[in-house]
Amino acid sequence: MSQRSEQTIINLTAVIVAVTEEQPRVLIVEQEGAGLPNGPFDPAQHDSLESGLRQWVEAQTGLDLYYVEQLYTFGNRNRDPIEIRGGPRVVSVAYMALTHEDNVDTDNAEWRDWYSFLPWEDWRSGRPALLDETIRPALDRWARQSKNETRRRQRQDRIHVTFGPEAANQVDAVLTLERYELLYEADLVAEALRDHRAEEEAPAGMGVHLVSDHRRILASALGRLRGKLAYRPVVFELLPGEFTLLQLQRVVEALSGAKLHKQNFRRLVTNADLVEPIGRTVRIGKGRPAELFRFRREVLGETLTVGLSRPIMRDTE
Repeated sequence: MSQRSEQTIINLTAVIVAVTEEQPRVLIVEQEGAGLPNGPFDPAQHDSLESGLRQWVEAQTGLDLYYVEQLYTFGNRNRDPIEIRGGPRVVSVAYMALTHEDNVDTDNAEWRDWYSFLPWEDWRSGRPALLDETIRPALDRWARQSKNETRRRQRQDRIHVTFGPEAANQVDAVLTLERYELLYEADLVAEALRDHRAEEEAPAGMGVHLVSDHRRILASALGRLRGKLAYRPVVFELLPGEFTLLQLQRVVEALSGAKLHKQNFRRLVTNADLVEPIGRTVRIGKGRPAELFRFRREVLGETLTVGLSRPIMRDTE
């Protein structure tokens, strides 16, 4: 046991999320390549994993996090270049933090659009052209490449489950990790080609690559966040204390990657009793003044399930 621990590094990694001007954003730092804020856990200096994470985030970005939850532990063999080069195993304990887009104090940290890393996850303007032009043809070729009939069928089933049947007009928004892992296995993202030491490049338009498996961690966080929309009021951590229903809708759309029907959404929010008017209005643009609302935090003690609905990405056409 002691020998194994000497050959293992525990890394703390943060997915820090904000929504700014209707765009989901994530904080990226430059440390021998673009990646998520992270650093090793030091048992002598860190009272807990979370306190260690907060210290690393503050040191690298200057941010003092509020809402933080543990996401997942990533420990696959050779997931980090350190191990690929013969170094110790790297196990990452990832956390997700929800905040507002505050300025960062360091030159090597910046906010980036989340969908620049996972472009196939944004359906707000309809089914992404990337799916039909690049992803589906490449996945279908990958499925046919197997000489084993059972494996070919298994591959095709995975494609249908994650990306839907060919030209599907909707897919399950929560299956973000499953989609990324399928693209990785089919060598369609730069990280797979890097890890497999292949000489070819990933197809154009497949998103910005990150160090280690940080894009996989991003995909896991997006799936977790989308899933929690259905049963926890996490969306309100990304809003100001006072907001309009349209602002609330736009934040939910940004996270779910799908446009929502305005009246149906407002009916859902009203029926869930999640918000209450504060008796004031605000004028946004040239339109009529919009009523301001606040989140009813009392609802947390009134029911076990407090959320909206499981998101589905639909073609808007």
